[in-house]
Amino acid sequence: MRKGIFTIGAAMVALSLGLTACGGESGDTSAGTGASASPGASSAAPAAKGKVGVILPDSKSSVRWETADRKYLEEAFKAAGVEYDIQNAQGDKAAFQTIADQMITSGVTVLAIVNLDSGTGKAVLDKAKAQGIATIDYDRLTLGGNADYYVSFDNTAVGKLQGEGLVKCLTDQKAEKPVIARLNGSPTDNNATLFKQGYDGVLQPKFDAGEYVAGPDDSVPDWDNAQAGTIFEQQLTKEPKIAGVLAANDGLGNAAITVLKKNNLNGKVPVTGQDATVQGLQNILNGDQCMTVYKAVKQEADATAKLAIALANGEKPAATGTVKDTETNADVPAVLLTPVAIFKDNVKDVVADNFVTKEELCAGEFAAKCAEAGIS
Repeated sequence: MRKGIFTIGAAMVALSLGLTACGGESGDTSAGTGASASPGASSAAPAAKGKVGVILPDSKSSVRWETADRKYLEEAFKAAGVEYDIQNAQGDKAAFQTIADQMITSGVTVLAIVNLDSGTGKAVLDKAKAQGIATIDYDRLTLGGNADYYVSFDNTAVGKLQGEGLVKCLTDQKAEKPVIARLNGSPTDNNATLFKQGYDGVLQPKFDAGEYVAGPDDSVPDWDNAQAGTIFEQQLTKEPKIAGVLAANDGLGNAAITVLKKNNLNGKVPVTGQDATVQGLQNILNGDQCMTVYKAVKQEADATAKLAIALANGEKPAATGTVKDTETNADVPAVLLTPVAIFKDNVKDVVADNFVTKEELCAGEFAAKCAEAGIS
């Protein structure tokens, strides 16, 4: 029987960290923007000694933070019997700082953050470290922050997959000297910088050789999809012959697709994405988006939870490698996971990994398209 992407990757994460999660159940989880739980009694294993705080960035730039990351982190902490507090800053830098202060005051011994920018993130990490709190950069590296650990996907590799994906789609179309537009992520997000390094490493040789034409190249502040639509509309007005769009995630990609639809160009101009959102996968099934990048968030959440639980128990877990903080030139202990390119012929793999369900992906008009793509 074929095993899903996550099944294989999760085993690698567990082995690489060399940590064993404890069994057990935790107490009730409160509803709302934040969620916390206190561990109850468990005969399988004692509760962790410490408390873990997690600050998520928003729910606007990508739905993953609330639909996937929160869920998987909660499941891992509950299973280990660790006390936890997960809150979402909803894109507000002041709220991010306030949440951090509240968590520090409440006695967290481990703090994992997805920064809104490196400046805000560094301020929070500095406060936590001054109180002896162990720190984890989750998904986004905080430049200058000196977190104890960093857990993410290989983000340069993500960008490389996007660049190679766009090349594949243009090659399949037999495009000649296509004009390429780029919709980059937020300029304050180090991940966006790494994604761009990855896809520019694929595209620039094509530009230099005269095989492709470098068109508009703009960043989207705060990964804001509404702004992305405005920016792409301006790009298309400036360069009507755009024949390929390197969009840094599915939200930006959908913004471009919306504009392309208004100009009867959807399906004719390949668009990339990232995050394997339901919307992005449906756009692929529909023929409007050529590919996305699947990052098995459960792998990332589980790896982070294992580190956090070990730290809460007073352990010093090992990382599998390091990443360079370009601001301090320091090597940050890191666990980096492997992304996967998703095209129409392997959308089914994302469903097989239970990242999205068939019910939500294949609703309504997409039922027939799912059947065509082998999603059963």
